[in-house]
Amino acid sequence: MILTVTLNTALDLTYAVPALVPHTTHRVGEVTERPGGKGVNVARVLSTLGHDTVVTGFAGGSNGTVLRELLGALPNRPTDALVTVAGNTRRTLAVVDRATGDTTQLNEPGPHIGSDEWAALLGTYRDLLTGADAVALCGSLPPGIHVGAYAELIRLARAAGVPVLLDTGGEPLRRGIAARPDLVKPNADELARLTGAREPFRATRDARRRGARSVVASLGPDGLLAVTPDGIWRAAPPSAVRGNPTGAGDSAVAGLLSALAEGLGWQDRLTRAVALSTATVMAPAAGEFDRAAYEDLLTRVAVEPHAPAA
Repeated sequence: MILTVTLNTALDLTYAVPALVPHTTHRVGEVTERPGGKGVNVARVLSTLGHDTVVTGFAGGSNGTVLRELLGALPNRPTDALVTVAGNTRRTLAVVDRATGDTTQLNEPGPHIGSDEWAALLGTYRDLLTGADAVALCGSLPPGIHVGAYAELIRLARAAGVPVLLDTGGEPLRRGIAARPDLVKPNADELARLTGAREPFRATRDARRRGARSVVASLGPDGLLAVTPDGIWRAAPPSAVRGNPTGAGDSAVAGLLSALAEGLGWQDRLTRAVALSTATVMAPAAGEFDRAAYEDLLTRVAVEPHAPAA
């Protein structure tokens, strides 16, 4: 079983408009609702790939009820182990400009989490770790959760002997990486804020020195850079693709995590991650992945040893 943790789940709303023009009124052509939050998105991809997946985190209020109903209605649904809280689960609003393909994102902060609710999450998490092959800790922290929360969850996973992946940013990343997760997957901006370095290899190497066993940096359309105990690799799609990048990073996490749980080597992990993230960009619906494109990309993703400049 693969466990994903989403402390700040969300009800994702997407509005499609012909063109997004500031200071005007828009007629929305299409509205979609999905269960969201980074770890939920990862779990949806893992379940679609056929993995036994469990989702935990927080859900509450009317938005939380809708989120859980949507999660349960998925054709390949992960198991719902979310902890009920008093506050209302946040919403995220994505406005897709059909003329340009650009997406504007508005994210609410999330409900305040009390100390008793955090204690309930810890109890659920400890129980789930006993059957987990790997765990992903993903996304932002809701109000009320201490900034070292991910570090605490990483230490519990390590004590249980479960490989753990961390995908977050800011101070939660800084604290979490010091707890020595098996893998972190920051993007270029998160790396720069963590290390102060903009050059990808230097930033990724410096991040690993802060405690993570391995660091896989997401470089957008340029693919992934991995600095690991077994070597350094660059992985990239065979060509540039156009589309909506929403959810591509979460698909990359799903690829890395599934391959980690299966005991695959780094080149296979990176191939799967890039193929999934690229197929997500290519999919017609935001956050989904094109299965045919994924299968094709698995044979064409380039993974090469990386020799940094002297």
